[in-house]
Amino acid sequence: MPELPTPGEVTLVTVGLLAALLLGAVVMRLVGRRRFVDPVDRATYETLHTASLATRSLRDGLTPEGATRATRHLRSMLGSTAVAIVDTATTLAWDGAGSHHRGDVRAHAEPVLSSGRTLVLTSDQITCSDPDCSIRSGIIAPIVADDRVVAALAAYGRTTSTGLVRATEELAGWISTQIELAELGRQRTRVMEAELRALRAQISPHFIYNCLGAIASFVRTDPDRARELLLEFADFTRYALRRGGAYTTLRDELQNIERYLALENARFGDRLVVSLTIAPEVLAVSVPFLAIQPLVENAVRHGIEHKAGIGHVTITASDVGANAEITIEDDGAGSDPDTIRAVLAGESSRDSVGLGNVDARLRQAFGDEYGLVVETAPGAGTKVTFRVPKFAPGVHSGP
Repeated sequence: MPELPTPGEVTLVTVGLLAALLLGAVVMRLVGRRRFVDPVDRATYETLHTASLATRSLRDGLTPEGATRATRHLRSMLGSTAVAIVDTATTLAWDGAGSHHRGDVRAHAEPVLSSGRTLVLTSDQITCSDPDCSIRSGIIAPIVADDRVVAALAAYGRTTSTGLVRATEELAGWISTQIELAELGRQRTRVMEAELRALRAQISPHFIYNCLGAIASFVRTDPDRARELLLEFADFTRYALRRGGAYTTLRDELQNIERYLALENARFGDRLVVSLTIAPEVLAVSVPFLAIQPLVENAVRHGIEHKAGIGHVTITASDVGANAEITIEDDGAGSDPDTIRAVLAGESSRDSVGLGNVDARLRQAFGDEYGLVVETAPGAGTKVTFRVPKFAPGVHSGP
């Protein structure tokens, strides 16, 4: 019978096995790490990461603050001694050695800003009284947006090369793309703000006239009801016409919808039946301002108003994982799906500041996957659903 190891020997064997396993794990990790940090892979990763950092700095366009943050990353990508960005008026930013040359960049860039062609500067064109100065040559490439030169990128160093010239031109072209994207974003925001103002204006003529008519009908028969409705009307219009941020909480939006429905109920009476099912967990979620009220108004105006008998409107806000899901459904007259599709695609002016506006603002805020989903058919009612993330970068309620 083989002799069993003593407890001490068992401990030594166990320790030895553990050491061998740990050593093997370390070797495997080192081998894996060497594979991961292949020089080409590492260079690719670092370039993409640096470009990502520069992109964040330029998301608002070519501002002095953004240019200052971006030049550090741009210099890293070019490997040059210094990098500067100059627009048609002034030098926006300088990063690197030789900052005493910052005042010369505007003059160096003048031919580039005028002609739109890359310029290579030699030591004859860059004068300096400091014999140890590392700025002896430069490359200046145009930054173009909307087919016009709006700025220039300058890379300075001791020497130039064909590769550095091409790299500077490519980087200037990349900056041009970032500027155009930023301008498109600003234009889209301005359009959304204009449509939001139009949406507020749309509330006034149709809704205000009907509300005042309904309130007037109660002045003699039920003065207390008329007073309550007048207060509801005042609170509703104060919210709808407020000056504030682009977002509000789901709680505030639903409270204003309750005011709207109270006013519509005074007009429709028993013909309008509304049910709300709201998950408390999503009340604090941020939504675009006036994103839900137009959908409810559509359900009442286009669904219930033209239907004989009682009409039902159901509003649901559910907790769906990382999102809140909002649904507005009516059993009214319904619509032609092709007409709704054209409205959402921006191909029809019908209800362009209702469904189309809400859909565009949702997509702008959260991405294309968060647009409206509309289910409808003539005589079959309408169901509108959309989701908003519970947490989204840059989206918050308040001014």
